[in-house]
Amino acid sequence: MSRISTFKRGGVHPADKKYLAKDSPIERLPLPAELIVSMSQHLGAPATCLKKKGDTVVKGEKIGTAASFISAEVHSPASGTVTEVRKVRLPSGVVADALVIKTDPEQPEMFTERFEWKDLSNEELLAQIKEMGIVGMGGATFPAHVKFNTGGKPVEALVVNGVECEPYLTADYRSMLERAEDTLEGIMILAKILNPKKIIIGVEHNKPDAIKHLEDVIAKKGYPIEVYDLKMKYPQGDEKQLLVATIGKEIPSGKLPLDVGGVVCNIGTAYAVFEAVVYHKPLIERVMTVTGEAITTPKNILAPLGTKASEIIAYCGGFNTENVDKLVSGGPMMGFAFADEDMPTLKGSSGLLCLKGEPLNTGVCVSCGKCVAHCPIGLMPNRMFRNISNAKYQEAMDLGLMDCKECGCCAFICPAHLPLVQGFKLGKKMGRKK
Repeated sequence: MSRISTFKRGGVHPADKKYLAKDSPIERLPLPAELIVSMSQHLGAPATCLKKKGDTVVKGEKIGTAASFISAEVHSPASGTVTEVRKVRLPSGVVADALVIKTDPEQPEMFTERFEWKDLSNEELLAQIKEMGIVGMGGATFPAHVKFNTGGKPVEALVVNGVECEPYLTADYRSMLERAEDTLEGIMILAKILNPKKIIIGVEHNKPDAIKHLEDVIAKKGYPIEVYDLKMKYPQGDEKQLLVATIGKEIPSGKLPLDVGGVVCNIGTAYAVFEAVVYHKPLIERVMTVTGEAITTPKNILAPLGTKASEIIAYCGGFNTENVDKLVSGGPMMGFAFADEDMPTLKGSSGLLCLKGEPLNTGVCVSCGKCVAHCPIGLMPNRMFRNISNAKYQEAMDLGLMDCKECGCCAFICPAHLPLVQGFKLGKKMGRKK
C-alpha cells in the first residue's frame, strides 16, 4: 500500500538532474593498481592504524581498529602491500592517516559462503555489524552498531530512507531496483535487533518503478514492511523530515529519533548490514553515482574504498569539457567540493559530481526572508549568518545554530547567493570553542 506524504515546514525543490545517470545499471569498477584507505571514514574518532609500510594485507583484513565508543573498524578493500602510511586531506577538510596499498594482480574469491542469522541474539548481530565496520551509508557515516543499540528503549518504527532527495544522485535508486531482495533481508535483520512495531520504507514520488519493485518483492516474501510514496521535496531524506512525513512525529531540539520512537537508516546501510551478517563481508566497497554535466558518461559504479577520484573519472570517459567548475563528493546540496583528483573514495562517498558553469557572484542580504520561509527546521538563517559574520558566535548559538542540519535550503533559495552553510559550519566550530 502506498500513500503520498511529506513534511510541512519549509523545504525546496531543486531540479533533480537524475536523468543523467538513472538508467545506468550498477557497474563494478576494475580494481585499481593503488588504493588510498583512510582511517577516518566515519563519524567520531579515527580508527587506529594496525599496519605499517611493507606489510602485506589480505582482502577483508582489519587494518584499522575503532579508537573509541564512537568509531568504526576499517578493512582492506583488496589484497596487496602497504607502500606508504601518510596523511590525506579528505573532502570535508579533515586530515587523516591513510594506508597506500599496491594491489595484487590476482585477488582471492571471498565472501561467498552464506551464514544463518535468525537464531543469533541481538548482541551477536550487533557485534557482527561492529566487526564488519558498518556505518551509515547516506553520508552521515555514524557507526551502525552504536545507532542500532537502543539500550532496551522501545522502537515504534524502523524507517528506511530510500528517498535520495539530493539532486543528481541515483545510487540508492539503482540499489532498490537491482538489490531489492538482499536489501529487504538486511532490513529484516535490523527489525530483529530493534523489534519495531512497524517497518516503513520511504521513497520519493519520482521513483515509481522502485516503489513498485519493492512492493512486489515484499509481497512475494511476506515481509511486514510498508512502502510510503513521498512527495518530491528537499530535504525529505533528513531523518527529522522523514519521521514527520512517515510517522507524523517531530524530533524536539536536542533530541534523537529514538526519543520519539523512531530509528532511521539508509537503503545502502541495510544492504551493508545484509552483507556483513549473511556473508561476513566487511564494508570495503560501495555504490556511488558519478555524474554531472562535465563527465562524459554518467554511471552508477561499485567502487573499492580508497579508489582515487581520477580513476573513477577516467572509467567514466573523463571530462567532456575544459570548463569543469567544481568536483563534489556527495550531492550538490550537502556534499563537499574538492580540488585534488587523488581524493580517495570513502564509506560515505555517495556520489562524485563533475559540474560545469560559472561561479555565482555574492551580493548582500536584503532581508527578503526567503531563507526563513524555506528552513525546514524553522530557524532564522539571515540573523544567524549576520551574527557569525560579526563574530557574535554565542548570539548565533542562542538562535538555534546547533539545530541547523546544514541542508543548504537557505543557500539554494538566497537571491544574494550568500555562503550561508559555510558560515554556519564556521559558527558552530567557533561557538564550540567559546
